[in-house]
Amino acid sequence: MRRTSRIWFSLWLVCSAHGWADQSFDTERFAQQRERMVRETIETRDVTDEATLRAMRAVLRHEFVDPARIREAYADRPLPIGYGQTISQPYIVALMTELLQVGEGDVVLELGAGSGYQAAVLAEIVDKVYTIEIVPELAELSKSRMERLGYDNVTVKHGDGYFGWPEHAPFDGIIVTAAATHIPPPLVEQMKPGSRMVIPVGPPMQVQNLMLVEKNEEGQVRQRSVLPVRFVPLTGER
Repeated sequence: MRRTSRIWFSLWLVCSAHGWADQSFDTERFAQQRERMVRETIETRDVTDEATLRAMRAVLRHEFVDPARIREAYADRPLPIGYGQTISQPYIVALMTELLQVGEGDVVLELGAGSGYQAAVLAEIVDKVYTIEIVPELAELSKSRMERLGYDNVTVKHGDGYFGWPEHAPFDGIIVTAAATHIPPPLVEQMKPGSRMVIPVGPPMQVQNLMLVEKNEEGQVRQRSVLPVRFVPLTGER
């Protein structure tokens, strides 16, 4: 069963258990909002990768936000998820996903699992996602959410993402969803030749640069700034 099919089946089971089946758990309304989100705030801003757009349409963002903010789930803005962290705005999630240029069969590392939304989007595209979260409560929430929604190709770990996940390296893509003051050398080492890393770099709580790091087949690394962004800071030993 495809991941998206498992999600809808899981939602149906929840609705049935609580007597909400007749209300369809607002499924149609959320689907309309998700389609509008993709059409009006992502496609119009030149995100064109079909796999990315399909993933953004498939992942139920309202499952990854605080229940108190569920009416804002498909607005194009970040939302707080507790512990000083946020779920990124949909456009930035789509842009970072497209920049990775990953596909079927690839293995991706994510730093900053947060709510799990970015990992879920990647899981719709690639074979395997390894994601690290430094806040233990969020790591546990993200892990349980992945299990509940049927994302069995996502592995969540509590830990310091600065050092990557060498046991599963090298990776076809690395995505960092918190701002670092510099590009961590351990992550560059864990990039597969021909791969990309997308990472916000800059001072904490200020405007940062979304950086695209590319490693060619010979192992040479180059980087360029894509656009200004504002992310919560990457925390940990470094």
